[in-house]
Amino acid sequence: MTAANLLSVLSTLWRGLRRATGDDAYDRYLEHWRVEHTVGSDEEPMDIKTFYRTHQEAQWQDVRRCC
Repeated sequence: MTAANLLSVLSTLWRGLRRATGDDAYDRYLEHWRVEHTVGSDEEPMDIKTFYRTHQEAQWQDVRRCC
């Protein structure tokens, strides 16, 4: 295996790990936003802090128990 092939494999594994853990969620949000929301819009995408706060609130809003 050449160094270029090894780098390609490691890069693919890294992207897969980031996707599996949700670490790339903001990157995917920005990609989606640029494709879907930029035509004729003065609106800006959420900054990373707002994105994660909104994501956490949506994820935990229906949790009605402790422990």
